[in-house]
Amino acid sequence: MPYYLVQLAYTPEAWANMVKNPQDRFGIVRPAVEKLGGKIESAWMAFGEYDAVVIVQMPDNTAAAAFGMAVAAGGAVKSYVTTPLLTIEEGVAAMKQAGTTGYRPPGG
Repeated sequence: MPYYLVQLAYTPEAWANMVKNPQDRFGIVRPAVEKLGGKIESAWMAFGEYDAVVIVQMPDNTAAAAFGMAVAAGGAVKSYVTTPLLTIEEGVAAMKQAGTTGYRPPGG
C-alpha cells in the first residue's frame, strides 16, 4: 500500500479550540483514514511552517486525495500538503528504470 507524507497547519480558531479542550487529534481522525482503507503509520505535532506531520498508508491516490479534501472541507486547517512517498526499494527501481529511458537534456 502506498505511503504519503501529510503536513498541515491549523487555523488560529482551531488552535484556540484545542488549547481550550486539548485532545489527541490523531486518535480522532484515525477512523476516517481507516474508513478509506488507510492506516496512520506515525504522527507528530510540530512547530514551524506545519503544526502536524503524519505518515499514512492509503490504498491509492484517490483515497489519499479524498482524505485531504475531507480535512480541507472541515475548515480547521489553513494549509494541507500531501507528498507521495517511495520506499527505498521503489526509489532504486525508479533509478534503474530512469537509466533506460534514453532521455537527453537540452543540448545533450
